[in-house]
Amino acid sequence: MVQTDHTNAGAAPDTGPSLGVRVKGALILMVPLLAVIYAGIVGYMYVNQQSLLFKPEGELPAPNMVGLADVEAISLTMTDGTALTAWSAPPATEGAPTVLFFHGQTGNLGDRADRMREILNSGFGLLAPSYRGYPGSEGEPSEWALISDGVQMYDQLDSDGAPVVLLGQSLGTAVAAAVAEQRPNAQLLVLEAPFTATVDVAAERYPWLPVHALMRDQFATRDLIEGISVPTLIFHGTEDETVPLHHGEALAAMAGDTAEIHVIPDGTHNDLWSHGLWDQVQQALPTN
Repeated sequence: MVQTDHTNAGAAPDTGPSLGVRVKGALILMVPLLAVIYAGIVGYMYVNQQSLLFKPEGELPAPNMVGLADVEAISLTMTDGTALTAWSAPPATEGAPTVLFFHGQTGNLGDRADRMREILNSGFGLLAPSYRGYPGSEGEPSEWALISDGVQMYDQLDSDGAPVVLLGQSLGTAVAAAVAEQRPNAQLLVLEAPFTATVDVAAERYPWLPVHALMRDQFATRDLIEGISVPTLIFHGTEDETVPLHHGEALAAMAGDTAEIHVIPDGTHNDLWSHGLWDQVQQALPTN
């Protein structure tokens, strides 16, 4: 006769740990993996931050190749021996100011030829440097270097006795503002699509990264704007997705009576000149 063991009769089969326990275990294992991934992303952003902020591209053309036959490409040697290329032209109209133009983060001077043509057609002079590390110039870009170079170029123009208009485009607005803060005798400061600080823009794009701790070149115009006594024009488009409008509005509010903001309906980051930016600049100058 066969005996049957009924000890576990009716009991559920042993399926191991419950689903909740397994999920909890998987999450515990994932935490260090996610931490490693996050640390890798932070490390990548830190190591590559210069290439993310400064984006030189292409070869610098001769001015006449982009329709600027009256512009000369000159070499300027900075106090540390770094040679920079700049595009230069004297004022065609007697007494007209020279525009010291600081370009944006991407490309090279040739990409801004249309802006320069409008400046020159108005009889103004022009000095437009190619930043360190950008096509035509030696060295490596940094916040300190770009501002130092800008001040030196301003001083050279000022020593010639010509009135100077400081005009910055995007990244160049931080350079122009810093020069204006140090050189209050500039005739006018023009900020085209400015930001409160590059670190503020980065924090908005990457809210999950500690960008304030990571970024070396923070270009904090917000920390300078209250100390700028140079009359200031701020231009910003309502549809600017690169640097949202609230940056320009914040700078205008900080500057108080010194600044005048022009909000361009439907304007984007790069088309403000087609919306009459330069006409507004000329109207603000006492010579016009």
